[in-house]
Amino acid sequence: TSTGAFQMPNLASIFKPPSMNSPSFSVAKKKAELIDAVSFTNNGKDATPEQQGRVLALVADLERARPVPDSLLSSSSEMKALDGTWFLQYTSPSKIGDSDEFPETWKPNFASEGDSNIETKRFQSKGTVSAAGITVDTSNRAVKQIFNVEEASVFNEVELDFGVGRAGGQYRQSENVPNRAMVAFNEASVTFTNGFVVNLGWVFAIVGAIRGSKDNGWLET
Repeated sequence: TSTGAFQMPNLASIFKPPSMNSPSFSVAKKKAELIDAVSFTNNGKDATPEQQGRVLALVADLERARPVPDSLLSSSSEMKALDGTWFLQYTSPSKIGDSDEFPETWKPNFASEGDSNIETKRFQSKGTVSAAGITVDTSNRAVKQIFNVEEASVFNEVELDFGVGRAGGQYRQSENVPNRAMVAFNEASVTFTNGFVVNLGWVFAIVGAIRGSKDNGWLET
């Protein structure tokens, strides 16, 4: 689930960065640079456009070097790579400033999801997570995204000042983008620190009825 970058000017061929197949290109080093770039940004909320640009440039480099296989969400063996709990470190808008200003940033796949009636052309998150239009501030908070491959489910958990918020549902592979998971959020709850639980899944049912589709979210791997 779903998630800017900047590019140094193309000075001359002698300054051309190493190709992805070059021995001097290190995936491990790029990953370390990415972790460093997202650090101390309040999960992206306090990131400047330049920092957002740097992050998405690194993401683009890594995806070119290690492209996600089209079978990731359809192969039972490959899906195991997603299984488990992931900790959210950063979110940012999918477009940063003028497209000419950051030409080498990662770009989302804009393929439409047709009858699902879901916006796929722009992601505006910045230190937040959202589901079916419900947005939660995740800056300076512990956020988990939990994949259960066997049950084809994904849940977001956010530590709140007064408890824990949890939302999720079933996912399926998109028919248009192989590495996109379409999520039908149908469960939501807030567990207060005193143990009291408020279930809010009915909100997703109403949103689905209005949109005419159970799909109300997506993420790309």
